[in-house]
Amino acid sequence: MLKVEMKDIVEAYGRIRKYVQKTPLIYSPETSERTGSEVWFKMENLQPIGAYKLRGAMNNILGMSDEDLKCGVVAASAGNHSQAVAYAAKLKGVSAVVCVPESTPMNKRYGAIKHGARLVVYGPNYEEAENRAHEIEAEEGRKFVHAYESNETIAGQGTVAIESLLEKGDFDAILVPTGGGGLLCGVAIAAKAMNPDIKVYGLQTNTSAPWDKSFHERKLNNDCPFLPTCADGLEGAITWPNVELALTCVDDIFVVDEESTREGIKWMAQKHHYMIEGASATCLAALFEDHQELKGKKVLCIITGGNIDLDKFCEICEKDY
Repeated sequence: MLKVEMKDIVEAYGRIRKYVQKTPLIYSPETSERTGSEVWFKMENLQPIGAYKLRGAMNNILGMSDEDLKCGVVAASAGNHSQAVAYAAKLKGVSAVVCVPESTPMNKRYGAIKHGARLVVYGPNYEEAENRAHEIEAEEGRKFVHAYESNETIAGQGTVAIESLLEKGDFDAILVPTGGGGLLCGVAIAAKAMNPDIKVYGLQTNTSAPWDKSFHERKLNNDCPFLPTCADGLEGAITWPNVELALTCVDDIFVVDEESTREGIKWMAQKHHYMIEGASATCLAALFEDHQELKGKKVLCIITGGNIDLDKFCEICEKDY
């Protein structure tokens, strides 16, 4: 069972803050005018690896002893966590192996290699890649760094909320792209501790939405379509521990349309000149789709990453929405 408290997130922030970027919080007048909400973006795409995942990976590795790290670390990821673990391991001078599924975009693979990790491409999905990572863990004695199902990862990801709310503490709602749920849980725990009235909403696309059923039925349910999506960082089956934790601190899950998410990618490029991933664009999709919970509210959007494949980005931006 996962157990993360505000003190864990505060400790994580003290541990990692000199290794991660304090990313900007920017107001979007164009999005605010279009949606009828006051919209702000937390730009985690500007982290050194281009994604928020660095926070959780750094907290894991900085918290390990030299004895823990002597054989190195291993991780499984759909992309950004692999880069984060590689980067954090390099800072600590330890070796890293990262296992990614065959669907992982090439730019995310190159990112892990660039930071010195040994890349293993294995299986059609995250679950297969994670199984291979655990085999390597057993074979080589490496420490496994989980992308979302660990207290250390969740605490590290929650530092996004601390940083945001210390700068502006009066948000009504936070929109959190949700894959495994580490970021969602960490942000919700920290946000509720700092402002009990704030609402925290997880986001998935309608092409891969196991959180919707699991959260509302209050039991794990991965019985849903898993279709190709531009939000590749959010796709795939989920596990119960993060859902169980989310049920204690998250207000709701919104499922957004794939087409609205693609429009969000193009909108961010046109209006703010940033390339963002499909996962990040689910925040814009939720606003575009007129969820009444967000109308007239001051809304913080976590822009989780910018590591989108260039060909995919160009294809999305060529279309009209």
